[in-house]
This record gives sequence, structure tokens and C-alpha cells, in this order.
Amino acid sequence: MVSLGWDQVFAWRLRRQFVGSESGTSVVEVARRLVGVQAQVASAAQTAVAVRGARVGTVSDALGAGSLVKTWAMRGTLHAMVPEQAAAALSVIGSARTWEKPSWQKTFGASPAQVAALVEVVSGVLADQVLTREELVAAVLAEPGFAHLGEQLRSGWGAVLKPLAWQGALCHGPARGSAVTFTAPGNLVAGWAGVPDPDEAAPALIRAYLGTYGPASPEVFDAWLSRNSVRKPVLREWFAGMAAELTEVEVAGRRGWIPTEFVDELAGARLDGQVHLLGPFDQYVLGPGTGDTALLAAGNRAKVSRAAGWISPLVVVRGRIAGTWEQVEDEVVVSMFEEGACSTTELGAAVERFEEAVGARGLTVRVG
Repeated sequence: MVSLGWDQVFAWRLRRQFVGSESGTSVVEVARRLVGVQAQVASAAQTAVAVRGARVGTVSDALGAGSLVKTWAMRGTLHAMVPEQAAAALSVIGSARTWEKPSWQKTFGASPAQVAALVEVVSGVLADQVLTREELVAAVLAEPGFAHLGEQLRSGWGAVLKPLAWQGALCHGPARGSAVTFTAPGNLVAGWAGVPDPDEAAPALIRAYLGTYGPASPEVFDAWLSRNSVRKPVLREWFAGMAAELTEVEVAGRRGWIPTEFVDELAGARLDGQVHLLGPFDQYVLGPGTGDTALLAAGNRAKVSRAAGWISPLVVVRGRIAGTWEQVEDEVVVSMFEEGACSTTELGAAVERFEEAVGARGLTVRVG
């Protein structure tokens, strides 16, 4: 077994995630490397790709062109993803069949049979058109047997619609003014082949995840993907089937897996000492999870993962999350977790790099 330190892991992850000296060339390249960009907040998705150096296109342009697709994916949250990764993620998430669990049925009032009927109805309604939420709900409620789901279908959280997304019946379409729209993935993505079999989809998704956020265990992968909803024997079987291409790595007593092709690169990774500002809902923390105490000290988790699912903008120092920040008019107000983690000069340089990335001007830094 290969034994490494966290400094090597963080240095490698920063480089693989285009944070620092190496940058992505396009929005699509960054989204592919990150295995999706969280898009609950559209501006946060654009910041995530901008700080990684993407100079070609915007998230909204890529969604409009079908080179990215926006759908409910990891942990039931909206992500902008390249189509093949979206299809794989939907397949593996859907394999957990969470809508068949009694707790889900009790909460949302839809039986497995009704969800199956919804998939059929919505697939037909969206086969050749883009509809707003209200238009889609009206079409569904016009069919018998769904009247009691009106409130759930209209909910901005999309709880009843998520199982439909995981089965490939719908995704988000182009915004119509301020209104959210839905359509079938095939209406946006040329050559959309549908949602593959989970056993076929899982290896590609695991490979992509470990190649950006590894080393990681099967349980960490599933926490990122589905909040640990996939059956453990199935999860272990997927990883076991990839044994020939994965290497087990021990990092300060914690074991995880990484694609073998990256072992030498990981072992040779070195931190460059730069301080980085990352935006809200950034994949750097969402990939391994806010509960990863090597990345984010347990006592500081509530400062990053806040009420209503909000993930704060991050200050990253030597690969670890060392603070949060917010922009107040022309000031970047930084809240460091520990005094002396970095200098004001280093923070100023990080703000300058952030300005350049997002096209801002005249920002100053203040440690709050």
C-alpha cells in the first residue's frame, strides 16, 4: 500500500481541480474535470469555472448549446454537467430507488406506481417541447390520478420531480425570463442516448470522481453522490470490479482509492504556498464533503456549511480551508478561522487573482 501525507493529497487535488498554476481552457473542460458544477445558484456555478481559469464560454452559453446539461444530480442538488457524466450520475443515483422507500412515500405522497406513471406522462409531454414549471404542472394535473400532487409538483425544491430527472425523463431547459423551464434531455443534447445501466455507468463515474477528489473510500464516493443511499454490497462490488485500475492509498491512517495512473503524480505533488479564494458552493469542499476533518476542522464546519444548505465562499491556505469571505460592495471581508494562518499580503494577492478571474475591479481586502 502507498502511504502519503495530506499535503501531497491537497497539492494534487488543487492541481487536478484547476486551482492554482494550471487552468482549464473552457467551461466544459472545467465542468468535466470537476464531475459537475453545483448550479443551485447560477452565479456560483459561473464563479466556480471562472476562478479555475475558464476563458471560453459561460455556463449559461454551454447549457444553451447542449454541451452542458442542468439537472438534479449529486445529493439531489442541481448541477451543470457534461452530458455523458450527467447520464452516468443519474443512472447510479437512480439505482438507489429512494422514491420507493416508505419514508419518501410518506413525505411526498407518491407511490412507486405513481412515480412510474409520472415518468411516462412527463416523458410524453416533454418529448418535443420546453415548458415552464406551471405549464408542466398543468399538463400533469390534467391527467387522472395526480391531483393530490399539485403542491409538491409546484415546489421549488423539486422533490417529486427529482426521481423523474434520475430516470432521464426531464432536465432543466433554457430560462424563460425569470421562469424555470423543463424539457427532455434529448431536446437539448445532440445524440442523447438516455440513462445507461448502473453497472455500466458506475465505473466511469467512480473513475472520474477518484481522479479529481481521491484518494477516497466507496463510502465517501457515495456520500458525495447520494448521501449514502446506494446499497453497500452493490457499491463494494463496483469498486471491486475496478481493482485492476485502482490503487489503495493510506493517508495519515485513512485508506482510500485512486486511479493507478495518478499514483506517481500524487506522490510527487507539492504545495505552492498560494492562498486561494473560491466561491460559494465550490466543488473543492463539496467533492470530499464538509465533514472531511482533514480538509475542514470539525469546529469550523458550521461556518462553511450554514443554514438552509448554504455553502460559504472559501479561503484555502496550503490546501486546507482556513476561512470564509464575503464581498461587501468593493471590499472582500475575510473571516479567518485562526489568526496568523496567512498574511494580509497573501490575501491581497489572492483577491487580485480572484478579480482577474471574474472580471472585477477595485476590490480591497479586510480581515473581519
